[in-house]
Amino acid sequence: VQLQASGGGLVQAGGSLRLSCVASGRTFSYYAMGWFRQAPGKEREFVAGINRSGGTTYYADSVKGRFTISRDNAINTVYLHMNTLKPEDTAVYYCAAGPILSRTPRDFYSWGQGTQVTVSS
Repeated sequence: VQLQASGGGLVQAGGSLRLSCVASGRTFSYYAMGWFRQAPGKEREFVAGINRSGGTTYYADSVKGRFTISRDNAINTVYLHMNTLKPEDTAVYYCAAGPILSRTPRDFYSWGQGTQVTVSS
């Protein structure tokens, strides 16, 4: 499956963004999906994940209550709605697809190209 992420940009602290990730190739609904992020000089970290049907979601503690992951299997798209953004949310955000819902990057084998999110204070 090929993934294309979009929706990043520059936003002030307290603002909102919605990231989108469109999948092409094999059947989207076969995959659990995840969002990860990587800030300069830091390791890639888990942000949010969603299972195949969309009925189960996981969140990192740092984004719980502010970010929401959702998916629309009819249009092969997963979203990350980000509210109350903070400067520490600044990173490149990646979507990923894998066979199971997981917080671990190695469990995902298809990755999008990343989209930059910058939050100014």
